[in-house]
Amino acid sequence: MDNSSKSSFSIGSVICQTIGHKYTETRKITNHIHEYKCKHCGREVTENSAGKIELLTHKIRQVNNNVAEFFERKNRKVAV
Repeated sequence: MDNSSKSSFSIGSVICQTIGHKYTETRKITNHIHEYKCKHCGREVTENSAGKIELLTHKIRQVNNNVAEFFERKNRKVAV
């Protein structure tokens, strides 16, 4: 078997396919937006503006970083 035909099979993915993902919060972006990671398969997701869960892509991660930075600056100004 060569390296180019690796299987994506894992126990974590089987667990998630049968009983669902077990997400834990990994990062708080704002009071309403969080990032999560599945304990079993490592899938990363976030909440969108409608509150729905969506896959955390590179582009969405950049948006979350910008929103988190803005939210942090805003809260610093309010506290002063």
